[in-house]
Amino acid sequence: MLHIEIHSFSYKKGGIPKDNSGNGGGFAFDCRGILNPGRIEEYKIQTGNDIGVQEYLETKTEMPRFLELIKSLVSINIDDYLARGFEHLQINFGCTGGQHRSVYSAIKIAEFIKEKYPEGTQVTLHHDEQPQLNK
Repeated sequence: MLHIEIHSFSYKKGGIPKDNSGNGGGFAFDCRGILNPGRIEEYKIQTGNDIGVQEYLETKTEMPRFLELIKSLVSINIDDYLARGFEHLQINFGCTGGQHRSVYSAIKIAEFIKEKYPEGTQVTLHHDEQPQLNK
């Protein structure tokens, strides 16, 4: 079983999450190049889990293209890790505050992996700055 641990985090607060598996880390994707919905008044108190923020990211930013590229990259590793019997992969998404872009990215990549790899993987999602969203 390949356990895939996905984190959203803040570069300003906690930084890239530590990998406690002993593997020394995994992917760290920087979402700060995507327009920040947190700079728009109506989205300031929302997170990447809220529909308004999601619609903004999907229609007003490069987020869809960004995530398509990430899906390709992580799929290469997941396919290889499954074939080789590896047990752990960590995927991290960071933005300024760990509230909007990184949360959205982590959610979408977790959904993608669960759909593409229903067998042989177990996905956990951690929102390091938004603990109320942790599942």
